[in-house]
Amino acid sequence: MPAQKPSVSPPDAESFDHASAIEACARGDEAAFRSLYDLESGRMLALAMRLLNSRDQAEDAVHDAFIKLWSNAGQYRRELGNGRAWLFTILRYRALDQLRAQGRTPRGDSDALDTLADLLANPETAADDSQTAHQLSDCLGELEVPRREPILLAFFKGLTHEQIAEKLSAPLGTIKGRIRAGLKLLQECLSR
Repeated sequence: MPAQKPSVSPPDAESFDHASAIEACARGDEAAFRSLYDLESGRMLALAMRLLNSRDQAEDAVHDAFIKLWSNAGQYRRELGNGRAWLFTILRYRALDQLRAQGRTPRGDSDALDTLADLLANPETAADDSQTAHQLSDCLGELEVPRREPILLAFFKGLTHEQIAEKLSAPLGTIKGRIRAGLKLLQECLSR
């Protein structure tokens, strides 16, 4: 008789310790990997579908992101950032790589703040996720435009620092500094 899985409700994304789970993956802990997958794969699929506009490609991107997570978990450093953000960054880069390989550009919307909230709030998720998306949107709204705009261009359009500098007619060092300062302010805002 096959072993039955215990009936356990999945952990809450906001209280789950993503960093510890990623570190456990680096040690080969398959249960930690399964927990991350069970918790985040739905949200990641929603984001990938939004970026790629194709369920098949989105599924491939999520699959690739989890393979990359498993093989590169040892590179994660909690002192450099949030584990959940690291996981979603892997997905974002996988999706952007797929688009570039096809000669396509990421989809962009006119109202970047609303789009960001929409991207992060999967309709199938609980109110906590919507609250997080709104908090992120609020924090982005608090940033000065010169710091917010390059962050949004990097996230939504997948532009490199060089491309952002060219688009905004600003020196590369200035763009890098604005992004670095803006991300630090976002991190501080989100930790309040």
